[in-house]
Amino acid sequence: MPDTAGRNLHVVIVGGGFGGIGCARRLAHHEDVRVTLIDSNNYHQFQPLLYQVATSQLASSHIAFSLRKLFRKHPNVSVKLAEVASVDPATHTVVTTDGAEHTGDAVVIAAGAVPNFFGTPGAAEHAYPLYALTDAERLRSRIIAVFEEADRDPALIDRGALNFVVVGGGPTGVETAGALADLISETMISEYHDIPVSRARIHIVDLGHALLTPFSAKTHEYVAKVLGRKGVEIHLGVAVTEVGPGHVTLGDGSTILTRCVIWGGGNMAPPLAGDVGATQGRGGRIEVRPDLTVEGLPGVYAIGDIANIPGRDGTLPQLGSVAMQSGVWAAENLLADADGRLRTPFHYRDKGIMAMIGRGAAIAAGPYRRELRGLPAFAAWLGVHAALLTGARNRVETFLEWGFDYLSHSRGPQILDRKTVAEIDWSDDTSHATEASGAPTVR
Repeated sequence: MPDTAGRNLHVVIVGGGFGGIGCARRLAHHEDVRVTLIDSNNYHQFQPLLYQVATSQLASSHIAFSLRKLFRKHPNVSVKLAEVASVDPATHTVVTTDGAEHTGDAVVIAAGAVPNFFGTPGAAEHAYPLYALTDAERLRSRIIAVFEEADRDPALIDRGALNFVVVGGGPTGVETAGALADLISETMISEYHDIPVSRARIHIVDLGHALLTPFSAKTHEYVAKVLGRKGVEIHLGVAVTEVGPGHVTLGDGSTILTRCVIWGGGNMAPPLAGDVGATQGRGGRIEVRPDLTVEGLPGVYAIGDIANIPGRDGTLPQLGSVAMQSGVWAAENLLADADGRLRTPFHYRDKGIMAMIGRGAAIAAGPYRRELRGLPAFAAWLGVHAALLTGARNRVETFLEWGFDYLSHSRGPQILDRKTVAEIDWSDDTSHATEASGAPTVR
């Protein structure tokens, strides 16, 4: 790493997610450190609440916060709205698609993750992932669009207009399925008077044998019971083998007619991870050393979802808390480098895990996996997520929306604002609509 005498340090951070923000915030308090933060969006998004935007519980503005506003009191942090094209690890230069170059004394790669479709035919073209704010807005429009289509022509219900398939039994899949069930049973049923909304069906599919596997067997039973009570049909131990424009095919040969497939089946590193010249591991992620640096690439750090970060019991999971803490730790090691001190291995402080299953139902487990279920976990989930939101106004407005939603059983921003998503060609999957394959078909 170049000489940083007097700590005249310049750090280029790629990505404004939890990891990048954690790193930039820590460095921002040192006036002798310059930070260039590059992201393709001008906002930081609170990823754990994307599903609530998709199911019309929250507006997009509640979970997004301007990066420039976040660092308005720190002139040593420069925010650049740009798409990163490449990173030269030898010179610590980041090149963006508009041709601009940003060279620092060190580079922190915190570019997040992208959906992993695991080679499933048609999934990339027809499924709706939930990893970015634009994903949530597109999914919200598609959910509303299929109800509008069914209202226009109720016969389309027989062709899967009101069938929803959620792929993945992790937090994203379970939370989305529960919130979608609440939306349908409490809001759509009171707003769409001319169609039998009760015929709507939600399916959640996972190759494993339990939903939310990190929790205990008792919690698995609780989750299945709550979702079952909400009318969610659970398909375990079966894979999705194809996603078509109007159907999903499962590994047992059955077909579900649907125009809305929600993909929560996992993520992987973005292509940038392969362009750096680092060793890649599971999910295409960059393998990092315990101090979060990249082997053989001095002055290059990788944090958050783009990295395989070693922990005491193996690789740490892709969680917002891991990303945020690794960002702060990387900043501390950058400062140590600049001061001639030794870097220290990252030590993750496990604060537990939690998931919302729907109105009044949640689960939470502490660091030693002591679990809460039901209303106590629901209250804890609300408090923790509100506290983690960026910006006091976002916290207050989000809490008000949650209160209104809980007390009134009515959802807020049901905005169909993605016209291309709302346009459905009902003739593009006729072979499955007419059951030409002869396979069992779920309507």
